[in-house]
Amino acid sequence: MFQDIVIVGMGLIGASIAGAVRKAWPEVRIVGIDTDERTRQVSLEKGMVDEALSQDDPRLIDVLAHECDLVILATPVDADEPYLQAIADSGYAGIVTDTASTKVRVTEMAERILRFPHNFVPGHPMCGSEVNGIDGARDDLFQGAYWILCPDESTPPEHIPALHELVTGLGARMINIAPGQHDRAVAVVSHVPHFVASSLVTLADRAADDQQSIMRLAAGGFKDTTRIAAGSPSLWCGIAFDNAEQVKAGLRDMQDILGSFADALESGDRARLTELLRVAADVRRSLPVAWVPSSERLLEVRIPISNHPGAVAEVTTIASEVGCNIQSIEIDHVTEDRAYLSMVLTDEGDIGQLSTKLITAGYAVSFAPLNPKEHVHV
Repeated sequence: MFQDIVIVGMGLIGASIAGAVRKAWPEVRIVGIDTDERTRQVSLEKGMVDEALSQDDPRLIDVLAHECDLVILATPVDADEPYLQAIADSGYAGIVTDTASTKVRVTEMAERILRFPHNFVPGHPMCGSEVNGIDGARDDLFQGAYWILCPDESTPPEHIPALHELVTGLGARMINIAPGQHDRAVAVVSHVPHFVASSLVTLADRAADDQQSIMRLAAGGFKDTTRIAAGSPSLWCGIAFDNAEQVKAGLRDMQDILGSFADALESGDRARLTELLRVAADVRRSLPVAWVPSSERLLEVRIPISNHPGAVAEVTTIASEVGCNIQSIEIDHVTEDRAYLSMVLTDEGDIGQLSTKLITAGYAVSFAPLNPKEHVHV
């Protein structure tokens, strides 16, 4: 586990990470960086950090150079460049990750600025709150959430198990995908839903009378569906423009889908409308099965990786693609030139497809059941 962590940006995500790390590993030293004086003060008062610095504090370079083995950028992408430059100027050669909800732009920025860009592993915890800033921070924010990491073939293999231990230690579940694939996926499951929620609130507001009676009639479903619309407008504007092409495509697809419902109503086609609703209902009902794996049936996968550069990133990405949840991951160095990747999987995903894809990619694979009592590495 990391011993000295610098968290840049002590807003909702950064402060929640600090609180969760403090709860899980009290001995870890945490330095928080933020431009807001009140935020720095609150982070100290609540014990989230051991030290709080401003962006222009001359001590920042010294901390990065000598007192840090992990940097987490928990800032919007637009704010990342000066911090990436500070990391480069300090000569810091450890792991850098981030939490932004888009990945392509920040990856390109890190590649351009950092002295050791291979140490940058883009990340994105898939969680949030309608309460912004440090006041919304919770040390349990990541419990059960998916935390996406986007390593590539240049990522040192030791970085992925280290980050996996951090992420799972905070209660999240790690998924590996490529940056471009990430931005397409989150446009559909995160960014477009935010605009849909905002649109529903706008629709209700337009229909409301002076007494706002329609808002008083809003039931739990409406409130649950539109909760995220209360998020920071400036933050979501930045997210949308960072991922503009994918968000635009998702919104156009949403227009087509809504149009299908309107067309069925206009034509009086009850069968068509019922079918549209049935397909959506079937998909939604199938989701909880995939979300609740059994921890009583664990499976160990061992894969020789000595002659496969970028193997850890490739293997974990394949596992994520077929829906497998990695409960733990280790690199076992048998000799100086021989190593095995050992992954413990829950019963999620398609193990047959995982085996096929790994063999097709050129890996020798062995599977063995693992008794939970024997599994001590988490």
